[in-house]
Amino acid sequence: MKVLVSGAGAAGLCAGIDLARAGHTVEIVERANHLRVNGSPIDVRGDALETAEQMGILDAVHERRITMTEQTKFVDRSGAVVASLMTQEINESSDDIELPREDLMIILRQALPEQVDLRFEESIATLVDNGDRVAVTFASGREAAYDIVVGADGVHSGVRRLVFGPEKEFSEPLGVYVAIADAPGQATPGDTRMTEVLNLPGRMAGVARYRDKALAVFEFRSESIDYDYHDSAAQKRILAEAFAGIEDWKVPELIETAQHDPELYFDAIAQIHMPTWHRGRVVLIGDAAHCATSMAGRGTSLALLGAWTLAEELGRHGDDVEAAFGAYEQRLRPHAAAAQEFARGGADLVVPATWEAIEARNARLRAAQPL
Repeated sequence: MKVLVSGAGAAGLCAGIDLARAGHTVEIVERANHLRVNGSPIDVRGDALETAEQMGILDAVHERRITMTEQTKFVDRSGAVVASLMTQEINESSDDIELPREDLMIILRQALPEQVDLRFEESIATLVDNGDRVAVTFASGREAAYDIVVGADGVHSGVRRLVFGPEKEFSEPLGVYVAIADAPGQATPGDTRMTEVLNLPGRMAGVARYRDKALAVFEFRSESIDYDYHDSAAQKRILAEAFAGIEDWKVPELIETAQHDPELYFDAIAQIHMPTWHRGRVVLIGDAAHCATSMAGRGTSLALLGAWTLAEELGRHGDDVEAAFGAYEQRLRPHAAAAQEFARGGADLVVPATWEAIEARNARLRAAQPL
C-alpha cells in the first residue's frame, strides 16, 4: 500500500520503519524543519523492549543508555536535601532502559529505510477519504492520494482534528503545565544521572542532569490557559508569570535560562481519550491516539509498540484495512489504558498543591528510603 504518515516523532519514524520493511511505500511529513530532539530523557520499557529487539535497534538503544541508577533529590528553599527517590523504585523492571531523546531519534532516523520519503516543513491541510483512497492536500499546495493515512502527529494532532473533530472533545487536562529548557550552565561532568527538585505549593522547578547535559524543568498547577501553543513568546511569558517573585534556590536563573532557549518545550499536561482510534482509511498512533502524558513515562514505549502492532495487523489482514485497524486497537488499548491510569497520581508526587502535601510527600519518601 501507499502510506502517508503525519509526524516525524518517535511514533512516526517507527511507523515508517515498520511499514516500509513490511513492503509498503511510505511517505512521512513533518511540520518542523528538523527532527525534534529537545526534551527530557525517555524510557524504553516493558513489551517495547521486545519490539525494539524485533526492529533491530535494541543494541543501539543499550549502547546509549544513560545509567542504571537515577536519583531525584527534593530540596528546600536553600537547596538542602529533604527527601530522595530512586527511580528504580517505580520502574516496571530492571531491564528498563533510559536514554537521551536525541539519541533515540538519531537511532530511528538511521534505521529508516532509504526508500522512505521523509519531508520536512510539510503538513496536511485537508484530507478526504473516498472509501478506497484518501485524497490529501498539503500546506505547500501539493496534492496526492494514499491507501491509508497514519496520524502520528502528537497530542495536538492535526490528523485527529481533521478526521475526528476538535481537540477539546478528546483532551483531558490534568491541571498541570510543564516546561523544559536546555540549561548548559547547570551541567556537571561525568555519568551521574541526578535530578534536583524544589517544590512550592502548586509549583516545581528542577535541574535534571545526565552525561554532560542539564535541563531546567518546571511544572505548575493551573486552570486551562488560553494561548497559541505555537507561540514561543507566549509560552515564555506564561512560564515567567507562573514563577514571578520566587527568589528561592536556583529558580531565578533557571527561569532566565528558559527565556533564552529557542527550543523551549512548553505545554499543558493532558491525556487524550478517544472511543476509537481509526475511521475509514485513517488511523492514529502514539500520543495522537492515547497520550498518557510525561507523568506516565511510557509514551515512547507505546509509540514503538503501537507502530509495530499496526504493521503486524496490516500484514495479517491484507486489503481489509478496517479489520487491521480494529485488531491493532484491540491489542494496544489495554497498554494505553494502563499507562494513562498510572499517570493520574503523578501530580501529587511531583507538584503537590499545598505545603502540607509537600511535607507529607517528603515524609513518605524519607520513611521509604532514609537520607
